[in-house]
Amino acid sequence: MATLKEQFWDPIAGFGVTFRTMFRKVVTEQYPFEKLPTAPRFHGRHQLNRWPDGLEKCIGCELCAWACPADAIYVEGASNTDEPDGSGRFSPGERYGRVYQINYLRCILCGLCIEACPTRALTMTNEYELADNNRADLIYEKSDLLAPLLPGMEQPPHPMRLGDDEGDYYRGAYAAPSKEAQP
Repeated sequence: MATLKEQFWDPIAGFGVTFRTMFRKVVTEQYPFEKLPTAPRFHGRHQLNRWPDGLEKCIGCELCAWACPADAIYVEGASNTDEPDGSGRFSPGERYGRVYQINYLRCILCGLCIEACPTRALTMTNEYELADNNRADLIYEKSDLLAPLLPGMEQPPHPMRLGDDEGDYYRGAYAAPSKEAQP
């Protein structure tokens, strides 16, 4: 047999949250017109970073592709070649990522790929608007993912400008590129 409390008070108490919030002002997000800033550590679109002279940080090791639980990353590495004219070098290491693709139809934006990257070549930006009306446009190529060239950077391929070998790049033991080193 149910007690008096169970019969009368419990149903009223259950509607307590409803009655408390029923008269509050409604908060409406004006998303497309007013974009709020994201949290500082938000995981958004990926970006392939560059060294200060413009060479790519990606060494084509494919660790990001191995770490991806959704199999959304495809990397194809190739060897850098040091030509007599200085062309043929895309990264300071022995290899570079010749083909780099991220399929945002599969990507779950978990960030495991950026944790696996040994050179911090791959990071995630705060850009979150990744929707499109075409499935093919959601497969980002290397050209879509590369960070833009900043002033003082040179478009690869070009010889290393910040040190004698790739160790100087990775340790950060390099000087700023000198004016006479730039073409």
